[in-house]
Amino acid sequence: MVVPPPPRRSIPFVTTGTPLIYADFLLTGIVMTFLGPMLPILSTRWSLTDRQSGFLIFAEFFSSIFGMLSSGVLVRRFGYRRTLMVGLALMPAGMIMLGFGPWIVGVLSTCVLGLGYGITTPAGNLRTAETNPKHSAAALNLINAVWGIGAMASPFLLAIALRAHKPRGFLLGTATALLLLLLLLALSRFDPDTRADSRNSGLATPWWSLPMLPLVCLLFFVYVGTEASLGNWVSMYARRVSPEDHSLSTIVPSFFWGALLAGRALAPVALRSWRETSVAQAGLLVALVGGVALACAHRIALVVVGAVFGGLGLAVIFPISVSLLPTWFGDSAGRVSGAVFGSGNLGGAVLPWLVGAVSTRFASLRMAFVVPLMSIAVLLVFYLAWGNAARDWRWSQASQP
Repeated sequence: MVVPPPPRRSIPFVTTGTPLIYADFLLTGIVMTFLGPMLPILSTRWSLTDRQSGFLIFAEFFSSIFGMLSSGVLVRRFGYRRTLMVGLALMPAGMIMLGFGPWIVGVLSTCVLGLGYGITTPAGNLRTAETNPKHSAAALNLINAVWGIGAMASPFLLAIALRAHKPRGFLLGTATALLLLLLLLALSRFDPDTRADSRNSGLATPWWSLPMLPLVCLLFFVYVGTEASLGNWVSMYARRVSPEDHSLSTIVPSFFWGALLAGRALAPVALRSWRETSVAQAGLLVALVGGVALACAHRIALVVVGAVFGGLGLAVIFPISVSLLPTWFGDSAGRVSGAVFGSGNLGGAVLPWLVGAVSTRFASLRMAFVVPLMSIAVLLVFYLAWGNAARDWRWSQASQP
């Protein structure tokens, strides 16, 4: 008689992985947003120009594209748990590397951070959707709200470390939390731990030939780039406007991320009464006010106001744009999602770098904030045009006998 081997020891209450994925999103919210409030410190430490500071953000977002491209392959080959573990191993390595060495090591460390983030985030979203098939939208909204809580907390945690004159303590503390989560994942099991098979829609039209694809890719490029520009540069801008108040300038990004989180919590209420395009147009008008306030700010109070209006106005754009993918692409929405989200991350790399390049060229970060201001205007033009096109289409449908 063959005696089966004893089951591997695991933590019983995390067999679905949900608590650990929530913890992962909380920490990745901190990891992907701390660079903005830390830019003034890194800039001083390495004597960087704004163009060089912006390249750190570029490296983080650009490397995350490769992480996202490899995430699905890793899930299919190794399952969700091990894929999340790979991402969680890379992120603390990047955090520790950032605390030591010259600027080039800093660039390398942000690449490692971005790669880890890019691997773990799609896996966490897919796992959450598959374990909540009947309520996937609500579950995904909740888990990304947890990411927003981490993003909002990140500047406050950094401010505490700066007050104690230990910025490396923030990096090492976050790395320790990531390593503890990695250990919990190693001791746990997911049941099941495989990605559901995706079936080809069987459509003959190649997804890259769809007429709306370039425009929608541009939309995501501009949106993610705008969000990344504001979230990563507003702390440096606040310090330039009010150089004597380092503590407040460090936590200014929390107002942006907090407003973004609040706006996404309020969005379902607005969408009960108005169409998606109308809510998007209203949100972008609010964001435009915030962008003007930032570009005109001469006091830190106006920087805070601009950050709040910017975050609140931009909050609805990403979820509404994602929800409209089936409208724009029909059954091909799943096939184009990789190109669309990849374009978004490319925008997150390019536009923040462009802010730094413009600031260095004109020796004015205030002038550089015209970049996100014009980006918001481009988004508003898109949704005004799409709203009019959709309204004309509905009118023509209603007029048909």
